[in-house]
Amino acid sequence: MPRIKNPRSLMNENDENSTSGSRIITRAKSAALNVDELAMPTKALQSKKTAASAAGAVPAARRRAALGDVSNVVSKNEVANGKKVVGKAGLVSKLAQPSGVQKKAAKPRSALEPKEPNSRIGSTVPKRKNPPTSANPTKEVAGEGEPQRKRVYNPNTDVENKAKTVPKPAPVEVVEEEPVVEAAPPAEYVYPEGVNDLDTEDLDDPLMVAEYANEIFEYLRDLECSSVPNPQYMSHQDDLEWKTRGILIDWLIEVHTRFHLLPETLFLAVNTIDRFLSEKVVQLDRLQLVGITAMFIASKYEEVLSPHIANFRHVADDGFTETEILSAERFILSTLNYDLSYPNPMNFLRRISKADNYDIQSRTLGKYLMEISLLDHRFMAYRPSHVAAGAMYLARLILDRGEWDETIAYYAGYTEEEIEPVFQLMVDYLARPVVHEAFFKKYASKKFMKASIITRNWARKNAEHYDIVDTDLSLDQIS
Repeated sequence: MPRIKNPRSLMNENDENSTSGSRIITRAKSAALNVDELAMPTKALQSKKTAASAAGAVPAARRRAALGDVSNVVSKNEVANGKKVVGKAGLVSKLAQPSGVQKKAAKPRSALEPKEPNSRIGSTVPKRKNPPTSANPTKEVAGEGEPQRKRVYNPNTDVENKAKTVPKPAPVEVVEEEPVVEAAPPAEYVYPEGVNDLDTEDLDDPLMVAEYANEIFEYLRDLECSSVPNPQYMSHQDDLEWKTRGILIDWLIEVHTRFHLLPETLFLAVNTIDRFLSEKVVQLDRLQLVGITAMFIASKYEEVLSPHIANFRHVADDGFTETEILSAERFILSTLNYDLSYPNPMNFLRRISKADNYDIQSRTLGKYLMEISLLDHRFMAYRPSHVAAGAMYLARLILDRGEWDETIAYYAGYTEEEIEPVFQLMVDYLARPVVHEAFFKKYASKKFMKASIITRNWARKNAEHYDIVDTDLSLDQIS
């Protein structure tokens, strides 16, 4: 029995590799035949889109030549008058597409005839303007169809006409320049009698900004008034006491030492705590959160590289999460109105040390005495500059560095009589038993010249000279 071939393969005229006996029509034969005489396939080919929706009626498709129309776009309007109309790139020509608008055939015209009015738009071509006539009477007009001759330049008439047409320039008013008055140099800062100018030696150092040193410290002294906390804020705290505040600050000094932070960071942190507690009531179990968050804020403000928040969470024995610390940070800053412009007492101590010829021993003892104001709440009523002056005065007195002369008093901003109240409080604190262990151990090391030991030994020997009695009582007992 002979093998029956697939009837669909017999209808595939574009298959060049087919060896079947089907009728193959070439381009020449296809052009000679009438399109309607071509055998139509019994079933039209479907694309992927139409195959999916094969439920409807399938329109009959026309068989196309092998290489005639290479596009897949087939329209019934392809055939016009028995001829196939093919556009560019195999697409149907625009002439075969009914658009409803019939375009007039263009009338042939010669190359020199003017264009006809554009009847489709409804506008006419504007007439060409005549060239401007010259005043030259000898000008010749060319006839029709002849190009105009080049006009000969006449120097007599052309210069006169040019002078008439060119307008004369307006006269320029000469305004006399006023002489430039140089600004007078700023008046030199006048120092009181007996005070040496110590900033002149730093004029060559741009980092010292010696030209503005006096104005800077005047500004800092004016700023002190706005950053002083309420010295009696513990009266509205229900769960807190001055003793618990001292324990918190002593622990923060230990944290500050472990992280090797700057002295300015510790002073700013304690000031932030006091200012916040002056505004808000805090429960006892949230006091440590306030302290560690204040240290976190101060380190980001003062340090070049601040410790990570995970380090602060770790030193708090993981009692608070990082989310709680960040939430407390936002709450504290909003309470303080984001104002951290605190005039640090370290700035005033360095200013006084300049008048003391930068004596390293007196300045080290001054740092220890100045940090007493962080732990003892009685110093809260005094300004940072006042505390710095009292610390340097007592350090020079213990080390026997001489009198408090006019130059040192000028750069410190306080006389001996004004320093006496702060001086008395410092001697009273040193003469009593040790309460804050971390603070005492920090300055008992050789790194700080054993400042806590030296100052306490001196205070116990000289306390009676300053009317300090009952030195056996601790600070907690007298407060």
